[in-house]
Amino acid sequence: MSQTTERIQKLHKLPFTHVDVFSRTPLSGNGLIVFPSARGLSSSQMQRLTQEMRQFESIFLTRKRGQTYGARIFTMQEEVAFAGHPSLGAAATLHHHKENAATREEWVLDLPAKSVQIITEKRDYGYEATMNQGEPHFGKPISTRRANTFVKAFNLSADDLADLPLQVVSTGLPYLILPIKRGIERARIVQPTVGKLLQRVGANYAYLLDVERREARSWENDGSLEDVATGSAAGPAGAYLVRHGLADVEDTLTIRQGRFLGRESELRVRIYGTTTLLTSVHVAGDVVIIAEGKLL
Repeated sequence: MSQTTERIQKLHKLPFTHVDVFSRTPLSGNGLIVFPSARGLSSSQMQRLTQEMRQFESIFLTRKRGQTYGARIFTMQEEVAFAGHPSLGAAATLHHHKENAATREEWVLDLPAKSVQIITEKRDYGYEATMNQGEPHFGKPISTRRANTFVKAFNLSADDLADLPLQVVSTGLPYLILPIKRGIERARIVQPTVGKLLQRVGANYAYLLDVERREARSWENDGSLEDVATGSAAGPAGAYLVRHGLADVEDTLTIRQGRFLGRESELRVRIYGTTTLLTSVHVAGDVVIIAEGKLL
Protein backbone atom coordinates (compact mmCIF):
# COMPACT_ATOMS: atom_id res chain seq x y z
CA MET A 1 0.00 0.00 0.00
CA SER A 2 1.40 3.41 -0.95
CA GLN A 3 1.81 6.14 1.65
CA THR A 4 -0.69 8.29 -0.25
CA THR A 5 -3.35 5.55 -0.16
CA GLU A 6 -2.73 4.97 3.56
CA ARG A 7 -3.11 8.68 4.30
CA ILE A 8 -6.42 8.82 2.40
CA GLN A 9 -7.77 5.76 4.26
CA LYS A 10 -7.04 7.38 7.63
CA LEU A 11 -9.15 10.36 6.60
CA HIS A 12 -11.98 8.25 5.13
CA LYS A 13 -15.28 8.95 6.93
CA LEU A 14 -13.47 10.96 9.64
CA PRO A 15 -16.25 12.68 11.66
CA PHE A 16 -16.18 16.33 12.65
CA THR A 17 -18.42 18.85 14.40
CA HIS A 18 -18.62 22.59 13.77
CA VAL A 19 -19.38 24.67 16.88
CA ASP A 20 -19.42 28.34 17.87
CA VAL A 21 -17.93 29.19 21.27
CA PHE A 22 -18.54 32.15 23.61
CA SER A 23 -21.98 32.84 22.15
CA ARG A 24 -25.54 31.56 22.52
CA THR A 25 -26.32 32.69 18.97
CA PRO A 26 -25.38 30.52 15.98
CA LEU A 27 -22.97 32.12 13.51
CA SER A 28 -21.51 34.34 16.20
CA GLY A 29 -18.73 33.84 18.73
CA ASN A 30 -15.57 31.98 17.82
CA GLY A 31 -15.88 29.20 15.24
CA LEU A 32 -14.23 25.81 15.77
CA ILE A 33 -13.99 22.42 14.10
CA VAL A 34 -13.78 19.45 16.48
CA PHE A 35 -12.42 16.10 15.29
CA PRO A 36 -13.50 13.75 18.13
CA SER A 37 -11.74 10.61 16.79
CA ALA A 38 -8.33 11.67 15.47
CA ARG A 39 -6.23 8.65 16.38
CA GLY A 40 -3.58 7.89 13.75
CA LEU A 41 -3.55 11.33 12.12
CA SER A 42 -0.15 12.91 11.57
CA SER A 43 0.72 16.49 12.49
CA SER A 44 0.80 17.34 8.79
CA GLN A 45 -2.70 15.95 8.27
CA MET A 46 -4.05 17.90 11.22
CA GLN A 47 -2.53 21.11 9.91
CA ARG A 48 -3.88 20.58 6.40
CA LEU A 49 -7.35 19.68 7.68
CA THR A 50 -7.39 22.88 9.71
CA GLN A 51 -6.44 24.90 6.65
CA GLU A 52 -9.09 23.10 4.60
CA MET A 53 -11.86 23.83 7.14
CA ARG A 54 -10.79 27.49 7.34
CA GLN A 55 -12.18 28.07 10.81
CA PHE A 56 -10.31 30.02 13.47
CA GLU A 57 -8.93 26.81 14.98
CA SER A 58 -9.40 23.04 14.92
CA ILE A 59 -8.95 20.58 17.78
CA PHE A 60 -8.13 16.88 17.39
CA LEU A 61 -9.11 14.44 20.16
CA THR A 62 -7.93 10.95 21.04
CA ARG A 63 -9.66 9.05 23.82
CA LYS A 64 -7.33 7.83 26.56
CA ARG A 65 -9.58 6.47 29.31
CA GLY A 66 -13.05 7.26 30.58
CA GLN A 67 -13.67 10.94 29.92
CA THR A 68 -10.01 11.86 29.52
CA TYR A 69 -8.83 12.76 26.02
CA GLY A 70 -5.56 13.74 24.45
CA ALA A 71 -5.97 16.98 22.51
CA ARG A 72 -3.99 18.90 19.91
CA ILE A 73 -4.96 22.37 18.67
CA PHE A 74 -4.06 23.95 15.34
CA THR A 75 -4.57 27.43 13.93
CA MET A 76 -4.34 28.04 10.20
CA GLN A 77 -0.62 28.73 10.68
CA GLU A 78 0.62 26.36 13.41
CA GLU A 79 0.00 24.07 16.36
CA VAL A 80 -0.51 25.79 19.73
CA ALA A 81 0.14 24.18 23.10
CA PHE A 82 -2.96 25.61 24.78
CA ALA A 83 -6.05 27.57 23.78
CA GLY A 84 -9.32 28.35 25.49
CA HIS A 85 -12.16 28.25 22.98
CA PRO A 86 -11.07 24.95 21.37
CA SER A 87 -10.93 23.29 24.79
CA LEU A 88 -14.42 24.47 25.75
CA GLY A 89 -15.86 23.63 22.33
CA ALA A 90 -14.29 20.15 22.38
CA ALA A 91 -15.77 19.31 25.78
CA ALA A 92 -19.22 20.49 24.69
CA THR A 93 -18.94 18.34 21.55
CA LEU A 94 -18.02 15.27 23.60
CA HIS A 95 -21.06 15.92 25.82
CA HIS A 96 -23.24 16.32 22.73
CA HIS A 97 -22.16 12.94 21.35
CA LYS A 98 -22.18 10.95 24.60
CA GLU A 99 -24.90 8.33 24.86
CA ASN A 100 -27.17 8.66 27.90
CA ALA A 101 -25.37 11.84 28.93
CA ALA A 102 -26.31 13.54 32.17
CA THR A 103 -27.17 17.22 32.26
CA ARG A 104 -23.73 17.86 33.79
CA GLU A 105 -20.57 16.06 32.68
CA GLU A 106 -16.87 16.37 33.58
CA TRP A 107 -13.94 16.01 31.18
CA VAL A 108 -10.15 16.14 31.19
CA LEU A 109 -8.18 17.29 28.15
CA ASP A 110 -4.47 16.50 28.06
CA LEU A 111 -2.93 19.31 26.01
CA PRO A 112 0.78 19.73 25.20
CA ALA A 113 1.07 22.59 27.72
CA LYS A 114 -1.08 21.19 30.53
CA SER A 115 -4.10 19.10 31.48
CA VAL A 116 -7.35 20.99 32.01
CA GLN A 117 -10.57 19.99 33.73
CA ILE A 118 -13.80 21.09 32.05
CA ILE A 119 -17.40 20.89 33.24
CA THR A 120 -20.17 20.99 30.64
CA GLU A 121 -23.85 21.57 31.33
CA LYS A 122 -26.71 21.12 28.86
CA ARG A 123 -28.70 24.28 28.18
CA ASP A 124 -31.67 25.12 25.94
CA TYR A 125 -29.38 26.82 23.41
CA GLY A 126 -26.59 24.23 23.57
CA TYR A 127 -24.01 23.94 26.35
CA GLU A 128 -22.21 25.97 28.97
CA ALA A 129 -18.59 24.88 29.44
CA THR A 130 -16.33 25.91 32.32
CA MET A 131 -12.58 25.26 32.33
CA ASN A 132 -10.24 25.36 35.30
CA GLN A 133 -7.08 26.95 33.87
CA GLY A 134 -5.20 26.53 37.15
CA GLU A 135 -3.01 29.01 39.01
CA PRO A 136 -2.08 32.28 37.29
CA HIS A 137 1.57 33.31 37.11
CA PHE A 138 2.59 36.98 37.02
CA GLY A 139 5.70 38.51 35.52
CA LYS A 140 7.29 41.73 36.71
CA PRO A 141 5.60 44.99 35.59
CA ILE A 142 7.03 46.31 32.33
CA SER A 143 9.23 49.44 32.50
CA THR A 144 7.77 52.76 31.35
CA ARG A 145 10.18 52.95 28.40
CA ARG A 146 9.23 49.50 27.17
CA ALA A 147 5.54 50.14 27.84
CA ASN A 148 5.65 53.18 25.53
CA THR A 149 7.16 50.99 22.80
CA PHE A 150 4.25 48.57 23.04
CA VAL A 151 1.67 51.35 23.08
CA LYS A 152 3.05 52.77 19.83
CA ALA A 153 3.18 49.28 18.29
CA PHE A 154 -0.60 49.04 18.80
CA ASN A 155 -1.33 52.45 17.24
CA LEU A 156 -2.05 54.03 20.63
CA SER A 157 -0.51 56.76 22.78
CA ALA A 158 0.55 56.96 26.41
CA ASP A 159 -2.62 59.00 27.09
CA ASP A 160 -4.71 55.94 26.18
CA LEU A 161 -3.14 53.83 28.93
CA ALA A 162 -4.93 53.16 32.19
CA ASP A 163 -2.99 54.02 35.34
CA LEU A 164 -1.85 50.42 35.63
CA PRO A 165 1.29 48.49 34.67
CA LEU A 166 1.74 46.39 31.56
CA GLN A 167 2.36 42.88 32.86
CA VAL A 168 2.79 39.33 31.56
CA VAL A 169 0.28 36.86 33.04
CA SER A 170 -0.03 33.17 32.15
CA THR A 171 -2.31 30.23 32.89
CA GLY A 172 -0.59 28.08 30.27
CA LEU A 173 0.11 30.61 27.53
CA PRO A 174 1.83 33.90 28.54
CA TYR A 175 0.05 37.11 27.51
CA LEU A 176 1.17 40.69 27.92
CA ILE A 177 -1.85 42.46 29.42
CA LEU A 178 -1.97 45.96 27.93
CA PRO A 179 -4.47 47.97 30.04
CA ILE A 180 -6.16 50.96 28.41
CA LYS A 181 -8.88 53.44 29.35
CA ARG A 182 -9.80 54.49 25.79
CA GLY A 183 -8.90 54.04 22.14
CA ILE A 184 -9.79 50.38 21.67
CA GLU A 185 -11.52 51.17 18.36
CA ARG A 186 -8.25 52.69 17.01
CA ALA A 187 -6.04 49.83 18.07
CA ARG A 188 -4.20 47.70 15.53
CA ILE A 189 -0.69 46.32 15.16
CA VAL A 190 1.48 48.77 13.22
CA GLN A 191 4.89 47.47 14.29
CA PRO A 192 5.95 44.39 12.27
CA THR A 193 8.42 43.28 14.94
CA VAL A 194 5.90 43.16 17.80
CA GLY A 195 6.47 39.40 18.10
CA LYS A 196 10.13 39.99 18.93
CA LEU A 197 9.18 42.70 21.41
CA LEU A 198 6.86 40.25 23.14
CA GLN A 199 9.53 37.56 23.27
CA ARG A 200 11.83 39.94 25.13
CA VAL A 201 9.33 40.25 27.98
CA GLY A 202 8.46 36.54 28.02
CA ALA A 203 5.07 36.76 26.29
CA ASN A 204 3.67 34.87 23.31
CA TYR A 205 0.92 37.38 22.52
CA ALA A 206 -0.58 40.66 23.75
CA TYR A 207 -4.11 41.16 25.07
CA LEU A 208 -5.45 44.71 24.82
CA LEU A 209 -7.89 45.26 27.70
CA ASP A 210 -10.17 48.24 28.32
CA VAL A 211 -10.22 47.87 32.09
CA GLU A 212 -13.36 49.97 32.67
CA ARG A 213 -15.56 48.57 29.89
CA ARG A 214 -13.97 45.11 30.16
CA GLU A 215 -13.67 44.80 26.43
CA ALA A 216 -10.64 43.20 24.79
CA ARG A 217 -8.88 42.70 21.47
CA SER A 218 -6.07 40.39 20.37
CA TRP A 219 -4.23 39.72 17.10
CA GLU A 220 -1.71 37.42 15.51
CA ASN A 221 1.65 39.07 16.12
CA ASP A 222 2.03 40.13 12.49
CA GLY A 223 -1.33 41.89 12.68
CA SER A 224 -2.77 39.79 9.87
CA LEU A 225 -5.65 38.29 11.87
CA GLU A 226 -7.69 39.53 14.81
CA ASP A 227 -9.03 36.92 17.22
CA VAL A 228 -12.77 36.84 17.87
CA ALA A 229 -12.51 35.58 21.47
CA THR A 230 -9.37 34.55 23.31
CA GLY A 231 -10.13 32.14 26.15
CA SER A 232 -6.48 31.54 27.00
CA ALA A 233 -6.10 35.31 27.55
CA ALA A 234 -9.40 35.96 29.35
CA GLY A 235 -8.22 33.95 32.35
CA PRO A 236 -4.98 35.94 32.75
CA ALA A 237 -6.93 39.18 32.16
CA GLY A 238 -9.36 38.31 34.95
CA ALA A 239 -6.48 37.46 37.28
CA TYR A 240 -4.87 40.79 36.39
CA LEU A 241 -8.05 42.72 37.26
CA VAL A 242 -8.28 41.00 40.65
CA ARG A 243 -4.58 41.41 41.43
CA HIS A 244 -4.80 45.16 40.77
CA GLY A 245 -7.98 45.70 42.79
CA LEU A 246 -10.42 46.18 39.91
CA ALA A 247 -12.47 43.10 40.75
CA ASP A 248 -13.02 40.83 43.74
CA VAL A 249 -12.19 37.18 44.23
CA GLU A 250 -15.09 34.92 43.17
CA ASP A 251 -16.80 37.71 41.21
CA THR A 252 -18.04 36.64 37.78
CA LEU A 253 -16.19 38.93 35.38
CA THR A 254 -17.60 39.32 31.88
CA ILE A 255 -15.11 40.21 29.16
CA ARG A 256 -16.47 41.09 25.71
CA GLN A 257 -14.57 40.60 22.49
CA GLY A 258 -15.23 40.30 18.75
CA ARG A 259 -17.30 43.48 18.26
CA PHE A 260 -15.01 44.79 15.54
CA LEU A 261 -15.34 41.54 13.59
CA GLY A 262 -19.12 41.34 13.75
CA ARG A 263 -18.97 38.25 15.98
CA GLU A 264 -19.65 39.52 19.48
CA SER A 265 -18.48 37.13 22.18
CA GLU A 266 -18.86 36.89 25.95
CA LEU A 267 -16.15 35.30 28.11
CA ARG A 268 -16.92 34.75 31.78
CA VAL A 269 -14.07 34.53 34.30
CA ARG A 270 -14.03 33.71 38.01
CA ILE A 271 -10.89 33.87 40.16
CA TYR A 272 -10.41 31.92 43.40
CA GLY A 273 -8.01 32.48 46.30
CA THR A 274 -7.07 35.82 47.86
CA THR A 275 -5.98 39.09 46.24
CA THR A 276 -2.33 38.31 47.00
CA LEU A 277 -2.52 34.55 46.41
CA LEU A 278 -4.72 33.60 43.47
CA THR A 279 -5.09 29.82 43.38
CA SER A 280 -7.19 29.09 40.29
CA VAL A 281 -8.76 30.72 37.25
CA HIS A 282 -12.03 29.47 35.78
CA VAL A 283 -13.15 30.51 32.29
CA ALA A 284 -16.68 29.78 31.07
CA GLY A 285 -18.44 30.21 27.77
CA ASP A 286 -21.53 29.16 25.87
CA VAL A 287 -21.29 26.70 22.99
CA VAL A 288 -23.77 26.10 20.16
CA ILE A 289 -23.59 23.20 17.74
CA ILE A 290 -23.66 24.42 14.13
CA ALA A 291 -23.14 21.34 11.96
CA GLU A 292 -21.94 17.74 11.92
CA GLY A 293 -20.35 15.83 9.09
CA LYS A 294 -17.67 13.43 7.93
CA LEU A 295 -14.97 13.36 5.33
CA LEU A 296 -15.82 11.28 2.26
